[in-house]
Parts: sequence; structure tokens; C-alpha cells
Amino acid sequence: MMKILRKIRKKYNAPTPKKWIQIGNALLGVSAMIVPAVLMSHTWIGITLFIIGIVGKFITNFFTEG
Repeated sequence: MMKILRKIRKKYNAPTPKKWIQIGNALLGVSAMIVPAVLMSHTWIGITLFIIGIVGKFITNFFTEG
């Protein structure tokens, strides 16, 4: 189990390729649409966009070159 956790940590801390950084930033930008969605009383859309943005940005850290 510890071996798997070390491997995950190593992959998470490795440099992220530029393509995946751009995708992560785009997903984080999507989560900025929360404000208009909530102001228009569409809370479920705001929550969905928030989850997509945060999870998407976090997941891109697991992609590395090679």
C-alpha cells in the first residue's frame, strides 16, 4: 500500500505538461461561471461548474510527460 502511495505522490509532484496545464486552467475558468449561475438562481448549475473546475484542475496534476 505504501508503495502505491509513494508512486502516486511522485506522479503528482512531477512537472505537468503545458497541454494539461492549459486544460486545467480552462476547467478552472469554467468554474468562474458560478457567479452568474448563482445570481440567476440556478444553484445546481453553479455547484456543478464548481465541482468540474476544482476536480478538473486537481486531476491535471496527475498527468506527466512520458
